Amino acid sequence: MKTTILLALIFAILTSWAVAQPVRIDSGTINGARYKILFPTNWKSKLVMYAHGYEFMNSPSAIDNPNFAQRVAPFLERGYAVAASAYRQQGYALPEGIEDTEALRKHFVGKYGMPDTTYMAGESMGGGVSLGIMENFATHYKGALPLCPLSSRPYLQTRKEFDLLAVFNVLFPGLTSSLSDIVNNSANAQPQPMNQVFMKVGPIQKGLTKDSLVARQLAQQFDLKVKDLPFAVLFGEMVLRDLIRKSGGNPFDNTNTLYSGYPDDWMVNQKVERFAASRKSFDFLQRYDRTGDISLPVVILHTTYDQLIPAKMAITNYENMVRQRNKEQFMVVKYTNGQGHCQFTPQQTGAAFDTLRQWVSTGKRPKPGPIE
Repeated sequence: MKTTILLALIFAILTSWAVAQPVRIDSGTINGARYKILFPTNWKSKLVMYAHGYEFMNSPSAIDNPNFAQRVAPFLERGYAVAASAYRQQGYALPEGIEDTEALRKHFVGKYGMPDTTYMAGESMGGGVSLGIMENFATHYKGALPLCPLSSRPYLQTRKEFDLLAVFNVLFPGLTSSLSDIVNNSANAQPQPMNQVFMKVGPIQKGLTKDSLVARQLAQQFDLKVKDLPFAVLFGEMVLRDLIRKSGGNPFDNTNTLYSGYPDDWMVNQKVERFAASRKSFDFLQRYDRTGDISLPVVILHTTYDQLIPAKMAITNYENMVRQRNKEQFMVVKYTNGQGHCQFTPQQTGAAFDTLRQWVSTGKRPKPGPIE
């Protein structure tokens, strides 16, 4: 049962939403990337380009999910067509997501004409795609709605997964794969089936009960609840294996890292596995690196608790980059009391989208703050 719930979180599928099905669906392939375009019955020549989140290798694509129309219902209900690419590849696909979304936008314009209004939206890694679009192709848009986005530099977000596994294996040895196994054996290995990986949730959860105090301290260091540690560790392992497979090596160097905040920091630093980074693999994560250089309204929607992209990583890091560019007038953060990654109600997503549209329409920057 727990595994089923965790898998539901991965796909970010909420409970059923009442929404009329789109009157027309256009689908096809562009440069090896499948796409889907949904048109509502009341289409008003308006468009939302939508970017999906991280998908594990060989898992069903988000745009093929029967609930996809429900997922983007807040946009369809407001008369917007929704165009989404499946990207050329699964897993870490931030650069491909940016490029394939732009290719799909061009295709849409060529086939259906120039919309009178186009917005960008996406969640999780797709939220990072949304920001990448705003930083590189903003001239085609009115604004963007990144939801629970990968808004930090990709290196920083994925380095968090590396460090969590490094420390976890010191404090709770034998519960999951060692970093040595991940770093040395992932490049040429086939991805494990998702169900097989998440079968380990139960044994890890049981292992954490042997030292609940240490588990709480570890969870706090990574802005997690203890119950989410197994999921976060296994998710991080799959992401790291994916990155190593695609980049041909390990992007992360922790030879100079001093880990702290644990009951015995000396012991942790003596026992933690250490690796140098491959320059080629490090550079792999620099493509479409985050810049903070936005010039149009961006409303970021986040939950107060997110077990995959903590708020301080999603918000604070990006806000600092935006301020360094003197572009803070283009960024507004809205938040909900959701207790999980991308756990928004359709009403909350719709309210955030309305906030963005009103900002664009009136030119008046909305106040940051909560959405009930």
